[in-house]
Amino acid sequence: MAMPGTVGRPTGGGLRNLLRRPRPGRDRDDERLVAELYRDYHRPLLAFVLRLTAGDRQWAEDVVQETMVRAWRSADRLDATTASLMPWLATVARRIVIDNRRHRDVRPPEVGDGALENVPMADEMDGLLHKVVVTEALNALSPAHREVLAETVLRDRTVNQAAEALGIPVGTVKSRVYYALRALRVALEERGVTA
Repeated sequence: MAMPGTVGRPTGGGLRNLLRRPRPGRDRDDERLVAELYRDYHRPLLAFVLRLTAGDRQWAEDVVQETMVRAWRSADRLDATTASLMPWLATVARRIVIDNRRHRDVRPPEVGDGALENVPMADEMDGLLHKVVVTEALNALSPAHREVLAETVLRDRTVNQAAEALGIPVGTVKSRVYYALRALRVALEERGVTA
C-alpha cells in the first residue's frame, strides 16, 4: 500500500525490476507487470482522469484501462530509473481523453431504437394502402352514390351546384349523399377501417 505523501510513486522495486528485465517472451512477467502497474498507479491515475472526464467514472475507468494497456505494450520503452511513471501515464491518459472527445464530436450522438419508434415520419406505404382501401370502398358503392360523392366531396360543390351538374333535384342529391356516406362507412368497416 502506498504511504501518504507518495501517491503516484511505486511503493517497491517490483515494477522497476520488471521494467529492467529483457522481455523476449511475454507471459508470466507480463501478468506481474500489469498487476504492479495497477497496484502502484490505478488510484492516482483514476483520480487524475476523473477530473479530465468531468466525473464520468465509466469513461474514466475505460481511459485508465486503455492507458494501462498502452503502458504494458510500451514496457520495453519505459524508463525504469525514473522516480514515477505517473507523468508518462498522465500524458497518455490525457491524449486518450482528447481523442475520445474528438471522436465524439465527429460522430453524431448515438440514440437507441426506443426514441426512433416515437418519431413521427411520413410513411408513404400507409398513405398508399389508405388510398387503395378507400378506392375499393368507393368501387363497392352504386354508380349513383359514387357520382354524388364525387360532385359534393371530391369537387367540393354545394348540394345546389351538384344538383345542377348532375341534372337531378336538390332533394335527391341530399338523400343520395346521406345514403352514399352510410354505404361508404359500411364498406370501409368491412375493410377494417373504423372512425
